[in-house]
Amino acid sequence: MAFGKRKQSGDSSGEPAKGAPAVETSRAAERTAPAEPAPGLEDDLEGPFEVEDFDDPEEAAVGRLDLGSVLIPMPEGGQVQVELSQTGVPSAVWVVTPHGRFSIAAYAAPKTAGLWREVATELADSLRKDSASVSIETGPWGREVVGTAAGAVRFIGVDGYRWMIRCVVNGAIETVDALTVQARSALADTVVRRGDTPLPVRTPLPVQLPEPMAAQLRAAAEQAGHQLPQEQEAPPAVPEPTARRSTQGEAMQQLRTITGG
Repeated sequence: MAFGKRKQSGDSSGEPAKGAPAVETSRAAERTAPAEPAPGLEDDLEGPFEVEDFDDPEEAAVGRLDLGSVLIPMPEGGQVQVELSQTGVPSAVWVVTPHGRFSIAAYAAPKTAGLWREVATELADSLRKDSASVSIETGPWGREVVGTAAGAVRFIGVDGYRWMIRCVVNGAIETVDALTVQARSALADTVVRRGDTPLPVRTPLPVQLPEPMAAQLRAAAEQAGHQLPQEQEAPPAVPEPTARRSTQGEAMQQLRTITGG
């Protein structure tokens, strides 16, 4: 599903490509490979990628929904749902399909791996406290947290260089497997735009909506008495969003969304 031309790595000797700055060599060495891969599970997955992996950063947006810190490929027939905080600021962007919905968000992280393991443990504990049935499964990038009640939620994480991705898969029990396939496919071709700004670990990387989407949400927010921040220029053609208003959900809240509780 990859779009655009990514940079070529050095030759088999391990030497950097001619003219490549030394900092890139050091940076590439520190980037984290997928942890604990499950044998036979989508072994050909390459991503998620970083915008620096592309010869032309603008090519990273081709075929992807540009949300500022992450650029996400949209599945066929997918729609966008924006979740707003109580102040009218976008707190989550969901990709909605006939099987359910998933979100992909990036967070500030250390240069070394390990943050997702901590987060996964906390998510599992949170689900258990709310009496959900919890299991830890091994996926293409390592451990995945699965919670089931009347609905199902799956948390997939990827550790990267100064970033961590958390993908939330949220659907009915009978459709969540098909939804997980869609979410993993999108995650494998997602691009992270981390930026150079130092941020505390676990800080969500900022979401910037494409301007047509932001304009629609600003109009809706103004009618409700809120003011959304102005967004920068973004690709003009995006799926039409729907808006939900709630605070950023914890693990069990994802299950309640499915059941309507």
